[in-house]
Amino acid sequence: MSGEAESLRAFVRARVTTGANLPGAALAGANLSGLDLTGVNLRGANLSAANLSKTDLTEADLVGANLTRANLAGAVLNKADLTDANLTAADLSLAQLQGACLLNADLYWANLVGASLVDADLSQTNLSKSNLTLANMANADLFWADLGGTNLTNANLVGSILTVVNLSRACLSGADLTGATLAGADLSGADLSDADLTAADVKEANLAGANLSGANLTRVDLSTAKR
Repeated sequence: MSGEAESLRAFVRARVTTGANLPGAALAGANLSGLDLTGVNLRGANLSAANLSKTDLTEADLVGANLTRANLAGAVLNKADLTDANLTAADLSLAQLQGACLLNADLYWANLVGASLVDADLSQTNLSKSNLTLANMANADLFWADLGGTNLTNANLVGSILTVVNLSRACLSGADLTGATLAGADLSGADLSDADLTAADVKEANLAGANLSGANLTRVDLSTAKR
């Protein structure tokens, strides 16, 4: 991007607007907090360490974007496309990601406390070591995702797809997994204490060393699960 403005901040705010077409933009460290960027095209953009807190990125194209260490706290990313995006160590606390696509995205060590990921596509996503405490992931698709060592304390995973997911050593204490599909999932060493697994599918799941104390296992068939 090129042009004139009173400051870099004013220039960025003038150019990055609703529906803007800015693929590959270099915006590392930029302050875009609170802007309405609905439908913006930032495909492949460098937004590392950018401030996007409370920014409206509904239906934004962020495919392959670099959002490492970005501040997205309270941001609205409903139906945004974050396929292959790098969100390592990003702050997504209380962010809205309903129906968002995060296919194959990297969310290693990301902060997703209280985030809403209802109906989101998180298949093949790296969420290892991330913090999803109190996150709402109802009906989310997490097929083949990596959640090893992830904190999912009191998370809502009702009806979520967790087929062949890595949840080894994850903390799911108090999580609601009612009707979730955990077929073939690796839950070895996971903490499922006080979790609600009512009618969950754990066919061929690995529960070796998992803590199930206080868990609700109503209508759960453990006959093929590894214990």
